[in-house]
Amino acid sequence: MNGKIPSELGTAKIGKLLRQYAIPAIIAMTASSLYNMVDSIFIGQGVGPYAISGLALTFPLMNLATAFGTLVGVGASTLLSVLLGQKNYEVARRVLGNVVILNCIIGVVFATFTLIFLDPILYFFGASDQTIGYARDYMVIILLGNVVTHIYFGLNSLLRSSGHPKQAMVATILTVLLNAVLDPIFIFGLGWGIQGAAIATVLAQCVSLAWIVRRFMDRNELIHFEKGKFGLDWQIAKRSMSIGLAPFLMNFVSCFIVIFLNQSLKKYGGDLAIGAYGIVNRIIFLFLMICMGLTQGMQPIAGYNFGAKQYDRVKEVLWKTLGFAFGVMCIGFVICELFPKTVVAIFTTDDELIQNAAIGLRTVMMTFPLVGIQVVIGNFFQSLGYVGRATFLSLSRQLLFLLPLLIFLPQFFEIRGVWLSLPVSDTISCIVAIILLCRFLKNFKTE
Repeated sequence: MNGKIPSELGTAKIGKLLRQYAIPAIIAMTASSLYNMVDSIFIGQGVGPYAISGLALTFPLMNLATAFGTLVGVGASTLLSVLLGQKNYEVARRVLGNVVILNCIIGVVFATFTLIFLDPILYFFGASDQTIGYARDYMVIILLGNVVTHIYFGLNSLLRSSGHPKQAMVATILTVLLNAVLDPIFIFGLGWGIQGAAIATVLAQCVSLAWIVRRFMDRNELIHFEKGKFGLDWQIAKRSMSIGLAPFLMNFVSCFIVIFLNQSLKKYGGDLAIGAYGIVNRIIFLFLMICMGLTQGMQPIAGYNFGAKQYDRVKEVLWKTLGFAFGVMCIGFVICELFPKTVVAIFTTDDELIQNAAIGLRTVMMTFPLVGIQVVIGNFFQSLGYVGRATFLSLSRQLLFLLPLLIFLPQFFEIRGVWLSLPVSDTISCIVAIILLCRFLKNFKTE
């Protein structure tokens, strides 16, 4: 069996480990972001500006699906890292079977309920008669493949935490490449429009899932599928979901916030304002995913060393991750502030949509470097299993800060106020995160 993972995480230099784990994760997360951008670009260029708005309307549902996926996948991957640090390999192997069973159950229930009430849900999200057709056509196919999506993301997280960051990266890149190849064939070649983009997405995930499953069937690996370990272990399920509660709540609340955001954009700017947010969201998501890749690289290192009570190594990986994340967000800030229209024009040729999206992009990116700090601190607490702190940071930005600002600022600045609410809430939440981290580190070894 592969015994390299535990000793390596506890003894190798932190800088080397962070590069080893973070670089594949960054590539994978960047590829994941490009995966979403490819759909938006082909839909915008091949179907039209209102199709971009229709796609943006599906973001809350996608966030909600992601919320349930992270409840299982992210929580289980963090638990797996801690168990490996404790050398509890028997329980660690049972985590794998739980992820598959839980994702199957949740995926089926979520897809069934959403398909039954899809049209009313989309109208509530801000759809109009001009955009609902696009949103419905895309979402029906995505929901039919929802179980595959959940299992794919869950197992990919476990593959990374079990000591195979490069293989997890390959799985994500494979999905992106397949989607990029299939999108133009289905959208342009076969004339399937926005439905073609959704079909390409699901098919690409099916192929990558098959590849990941094959990896976990290798009995020479420390963590692999075993007969008798696919039963639902409620103790493991409870532990993993309690850890995954923070990212679940973050995505759940994000769903609610995006609904409110879309309604405000429609009120003050119409359907194309929703499309503009769809473009802005994809652009900032690219840089955010690089930052998330860094935190995914940090997670197994911090989790393992925390389980092994090597606290100095936990602090070291935190500081290095914070520095890299801040630098990445600064690069995003400079590019988007200096060349907003050039960046936006990748998605559409519609002049009005370009103008709206460029204004939104420059406004949202005003305090973007601070976002990296907040993301790393939140994920640091999650990596150590401190659910309360991670949950608070996840919820405070959106519920305590962003939501009131979305209600208050548009009354004075209209559409500009909608955009301004995002950087203002980012600034406040970053300050809160830094305060919590300083208090935690002060008594780190005694907590």
